[in-house]
Amino acid sequence: MASIRQPIVSVLGHVDHGKTTLLDRIRGTGVAGREAGGITQHIGATEVPLAAILKMCGDLVKGRSFRIPGLLFIDTPGHVAFSTLRARGGALADLAVLVIDVNEGFRPQTIESLNILRRYKTPFVVAANKIDMVPGWRKHEGQPFVRSYQDQPESAREELDRRMYELVGRLFEHGFSADRYDRIEDFTTNLAVIPVSAKFGEGVPDLLLTLIGLAQRFLEEQLATAEGPAVGTILEVKEEKGLGITLDAIIYQGTLSKGDTIVFGTAGKPGTTKVKALLKPKPLDEIRDPQERFDSVKSVSAAAGVKLVGSGLEKAVAGAPIRAAKGNVAAVVEEVAKESQVHIETQDEGILVKADAIGSLEGLAYECKQASIPIKFARIGPVSRRDVTDAATAKNPLNRAILAFNLEILPDAKTALREHADLKLLENDVIYRLIEGYQAWRDERKRQLAEAGRKEIAYPAKLLFLGEHVFRTSKPAIFGVRVLAGRVRPGESIMRADGRPLGRIKTIRSGEKTLEGANQGQEVAISVDGITIGRQINGGDVLYVDLPEADARALRGRTDLTHDELSALDEICAIKRKEDPFWGM
Repeated sequence: MASIRQPIVSVLGHVDHGKTTLLDRIRGTGVAGREAGGITQHIGATEVPLAAILKMCGDLVKGRSFRIPGLLFIDTPGHVAFSTLRARGGALADLAVLVIDVNEGFRPQTIESLNILRRYKTPFVVAANKIDMVPGWRKHEGQPFVRSYQDQPESAREELDRRMYELVGRLFEHGFSADRYDRIEDFTTNLAVIPVSAKFGEGVPDLLLTLIGLAQRFLEEQLATAEGPAVGTILEVKEEKGLGITLDAIIYQGTLSKGDTIVFGTAGKPGTTKVKALLKPKPLDEIRDPQERFDSVKSVSAAAGVKLVGSGLEKAVAGAPIRAAKGNVAAVVEEVAKESQVHIETQDEGILVKADAIGSLEGLAYECKQASIPIKFARIGPVSRRDVTDAATAKNPLNRAILAFNLEILPDAKTALREHADLKLLENDVIYRLIEGYQAWRDERKRQLAEAGRKEIAYPAKLLFLGEHVFRTSKPAIFGVRVLAGRVRPGESIMRADGRPLGRIKTIRSGEKTLEGANQGQEVAISVDGITIGRQINGGDVLYVDLPEADARALRGRTDLTHDELSALDEICAIKRKEDPFWGM
């Protein structure tokens, strides 16, 4: 009878809903506390052998036998890396766990995760996390949910049932028929929801049992081991003391042995090298952050997380494919080149995004698309002078920005940044904070540009001459006005309602204070040369800013005019068109 490999299980969901905490509980480690901002940013792998699962499940598995050798968990950075960890263009995961905080319910990344799972047709279960936060809940550390639930006050059970009902309802809205796992008879038509407390381990035995049960029952065929050269995905490229540059990888097909020639993806042409050593974390340890030393092994078979040691790995890129080549190196190089291409939609105008890995870059691009942020350039590697120059040439000043995820800024780039004061560089090792940072900068920059634009061109304004406030009749005439609409400034010309020009405003004052301008609703005194009150104008007259025609045309394309400003602009155009029917068009 053919043997089957352990399924690859991806853990995904909204930020802070407990993905890494859940895996920490399973493996007895503390990765979550060491992540940047408490959020997983790179992809780790944890092997959980069947024996460990059976031990955690205890009496739940009495009388049952399993052929699945265990589970290989992948802890994803949010919902995004699930789709960027590719296996021949599809999702790497055989199964997935969608973690949802039972108290918070659906959040934006929960919905995005569901859409990804549906798109890749990946079987999954829902871990309804943080049941220990339900009011009145009695904690039973490490116990199965089905037992813990029985020893709860009626009020706590009712409250959990209410929250579960809401969760199941939201899943139904998104096209999934779901129920609590212990109430399901047909797992092919119903999505299993397992209440858990990642913090205290309640429900974790139920979750593990459900996963191995689903894998054995429905995935045996696709988990059948295939003889042949290894096929995998690079998780991370990093330097290890005494080993040099190494690759952390998931092998999801075939066998990889010490001495094999491997082909790996880079930002350019694929690289090749020989495997000098294979280092494997001990079961229940974690490849990114092992608690114990690696075991040196002669070979690994799918599915496995492994560290590769070899020369010339500096250009390898996380998220890219890795393959063993047995006498067909040229053909494998061609295949890896095709799979290593970054698939990001770019536009003629947009920002520049950079990241340290294919998965991170595609994840960042995905978030940009969700936030309607256009991308012109998408690259991997440190921020360079070329990046700064390219970003600074954006026609739209709101696109003169670089989003750099988990990257070094090269010295020449720092120098170039000083030469481009209107370019914004945003750095972070948490993707969603980069997006938020850019949105905040863009909104502020938009406000600044609008303010600057209003200073550069004349704006429509409508004034009422307050006849009871005449301070000088001429040379210059000084009189009071109320701004009925728009904004008026010194230096602007004014005209009567019949279009007759009156002269320029020299100053605007309020009491003893000289103003840079006056807005709608203000009453101020203005001084105007070249007119005499009682001849050209009289109290009660309505006056307008005498707009240059080019400014009137420019104002038609702006979106920041108020309703009253638009009305004043229409009135000015109507006055001007008595002499020139096409004025301002």
